[in-house]
Amino acid sequence: MTLADTRRTAAVTRPALIWERACAVADLEPSWGEAALIRMKQIALFLLSPTEIYAVDHRDPHTEANVMARGIVGSKGDRPTIASPLHKEVYDLGTGECFTNPTLVLNTYETRVVGGYIEVAVESGLREAA
Repeated sequence: MTLADTRRTAAVTRPALIWERACAVADLEPSWGEAALIRMKQIALFLLSPTEIYAVDHRDPHTEANVMARGIVGSKGDRPTIASPLHKEVYDLGTGECFTNPTLVLNTYETRVVGGYIEVAVESGLREAA
């Protein structure tokens, strides 16, 4: 297999991302989570500042309960975190890494603000190779 073959295979299996509107920035309170249903997926949104907005799965990787929007926002050094409200596992909001249990990972999503609204990048499905 050549390097070109590897790239072509990766293009077939990598899902395309699309931006979906979640809510207005004004709908969120600083350091407080809210859950949004985007393409039948529950996503927790966190506004830390007008330019710092995080999106993660609302589903707790440890218990599989949809509770992450009710977690405790904090930080580890300069990294913003969310602690699960159930068993207090602490996750990096940017990477999804779990500080308290390295076997757990919280899915994260890119965010952006367009016209005062928060948009979240979500998978649209498999993309065909060109």
